[in-house]
Amino acid sequence: MNPATDTKLFFAEGYRYQVYKDFTIQTKMTGYSVEHPFFSLRPDGLLIIRRGYAWDGASGLLTIQTQSNKRSSLVHDVFYQMLRGGLLPHDPCFHLANEELRRISIEDGMFKFRANYFFAAVEKFGDAYAAVQPDKVFTAPK
Repeated sequence: MNPATDTKLFFAEGYRYQVYKDFTIQTKMTGYSVEHPFFSLRPDGLLIIRRGYAWDGASGLLTIQTQSNKRSSLVHDVFYQMLRGGLLPHDPCFHLANEELRRISIEDGMFKFRANYFFAAVEKFGDAYAAVQPDKVFTAPK
């Protein structure tokens, strides 16, 4: 039995946004098990994002931050972080992550045309942001 999924995301601004209360959502990213200090993905597709996770919201040219893209951008950013970290295979998870962005955006009230535009943009330009790469670590002072 799955725990109930949340209909509201509680977050605080920080990085741009920061999860204020653990957030769970049922996704279609099934068959994978991922454990990370800030998120977990269960094989049944339940995604758990823990308090403190920071993300940058929806991004891209002409992107406007709205209530209809808060949850979807959070889930999408977590999935891309999993892809970048090699925690999920690129194929088919890159496409599934992009589909989740569209699905959740529409579920949260985004017009289908706009959600399809977002989907097309990440399908075309998202590969570079989802490719396996080491974490970028900066220091100050240098």
